[in-house]
Amino acid sequence: MGGVPPLGGLLESALYVDDPQRSVAFYNKIFGFECIAGFDRLCAMAVPGGAVLLLFRKHGTTDTDGDGQLHLAFSIPATALAQWESWLTENGIEIEKRQKWDRGGDSLYFRDPDGHLVEVATPGVWSTC
Repeated sequence: MGGVPPLGGLLESALYVDDPQRSVAFYNKIFGFECIAGFDRLCAMAVPGGAVLLLFRKHGTTDTDGDGQLHLAFSIPATALAQWESWLTENGIEIEKRQKWDRGGDSLYFRDPDGHLVEVATPGVWSTC
């Protein structure tokens, strides 16, 4: 037939956390994400660009669950790298790794309260951005 139907992009990504309210406070303070829907077992946070970060309480739902340390990355402008490094330091967040990529991008890696590896990355990490 005509190939793959149209796709608009990634809408949601989920992390499984011990304490959703603690995670909401972290992602609100560090990234400015606002909670757009909250329930006992999860909170949905608006991410710039139209995406949603779901913070599920571990073992709080029967249809999805996860455990362990996961990874997610957020794009930042190249001109904001030093500002992000300072912001994380000011907020007592240890930067675990700084990475310079072959395509010219830079990444900073750090952990959220549940140990998930969070990355902020400038353009030049992937060929697509």
